[in-house]
Amino acid sequence: MSSSEITAAPDDASLVDALRSSVRDGMPAAIADLSRLVRIPSVSWPAFDPRHVDESADAVAALLEGLGVFESVQVARAPIGDGEASGKPAVLARRAAKNGKPTILLYAHHDVQPPGQDEDWESPPFEPTLRGERLFGRGAADDKAGVMAHVGAIRAFVETVGADFDLGLAVFIEGEEESGSLSFRNFIQQHRAELEADAIVVADSDNWDVDTPALTVALRGNVAFVLEVRTLAHASHSGMFGGAVPDAMMALVRILASFHGADGAVAVEGLTSQDMQTPEYPESQLREEAGLLEGVTPIGSGSILSRLWAQPAVTVTGVDAPSVANASNTLSPMARARVSVRIAPGQTADSALEAIRQHIDAATPFGAQVSLSGFELGDPFLVDTSGWAVAEARRAMTDAWGVESVETGIGGSIPFIADLVEVFPSAQILVTGVEDPESKAHSPNESLHLGVFQKAILTEALLLARMNARD
Repeated sequence: MSSSEITAAPDDASLVDALRSSVRDGMPAAIADLSRLVRIPSVSWPAFDPRHVDESADAVAALLEGLGVFESVQVARAPIGDGEASGKPAVLARRAAKNGKPTILLYAHHDVQPPGQDEDWESPPFEPTLRGERLFGRGAADDKAGVMAHVGAIRAFVETVGADFDLGLAVFIEGEEESGSLSFRNFIQQHRAELEADAIVVADSDNWDVDTPALTVALRGNVAFVLEVRTLAHASHSGMFGGAVPDAMMALVRILASFHGADGAVAVEGLTSQDMQTPEYPESQLREEAGLLEGVTPIGSGSILSRLWAQPAVTVTGVDAPSVANASNTLSPMARARVSVRIAPGQTADSALEAIRQHIDAATPFGAQVSLSGFELGDPFLVDTSGWAVAEARRAMTDAWGVESVETGIGGSIPFIADLVEVFPSAQILVTGVEDPESKAHSPNESLHLGVFQKAILTEALLLARMNARD
């Protein structure tokens, strides 16, 4: 038994002080373990070596086994869809609750985005580098810091209350979040008994800033697809037939332009918005964080954060068309675009897709032949903030950070949360994280603020300890 272990039922102030000391003293180990994980280039995209994802899963499993509190720790895979192919390795640990205590499931992912071009990094992407208060490296924030927030919190919790605790504890560290969570649903269905919990912490979001914690309460969903347009059986000479024959690029451009009104707001009838109160977020902050060029104006209407969190967005993320270098005087018979639609909380992905289909049908000019394929669908998520777990999370954030938390939304999507809601309908879901606006997840020079990291660990350690004491 450690000298810091509380052997009697502590008052809450003593608990907070003990956990704070334990987290502080454990930071060197947490940073060292995180650095070892960052050195593993666990990119889960198909073009990258899958052995690195295997190595990362094994390293995470070793960390969880080293905590000495789980009845089982395993590395497992699940099939993708109905096929024979398997997804990337995930790590699953479980300890059963005792004496009527609740169970908490802690989620993060150990795979990372591709690094991009090395020359865009100030230090090698897979060499963790400390500059000031930030640790740089791919995955340092998204989401190996989430993995280590769980590990660090459990360490502090066990050191403070002892290893013979009654709280049920499960950990699920996914290995393919950055490549679409293709086997996620099958995985949680196959391991439903091990993952069953009263509360689920998804540590894959960010905070308002380095001084203010955030609880994410709204996530936009997504509908992505490839839009293909055909107008000709074969390419034709633009001089001979241009002016009478519509080419596919002309038709595609007209359809894509119809997605937005003159102010840039989405103009697809049937895509809905959510009424949401948002914090103050000036245009100057948007310009700085998004990198808006001088003279370029924001689009849409309403508060800026309502546009990012509670309204739909349509983005053309790719176009297949003749390149400028290879352009010839030809009418294109076919053109394609990848379209990404973010949908507001309160609307299902299926209903949004139907609205988009109807819009495209109405907007297609000249009788062009149109087809949609390559669908990716994810429902949005809106947290029920009335539950006891949300109250405990807010309280833990206030004690760990010294200020009250902010309720935020995310413009991006975490589609698998809808799967969690469906498979575990009675669980309260808490979306937290260790990132801040300067973390630059997915971008070159991704980084983790170590002060945020420490406070995130303490927040979760407090949540575990209070859930363990819950009647």
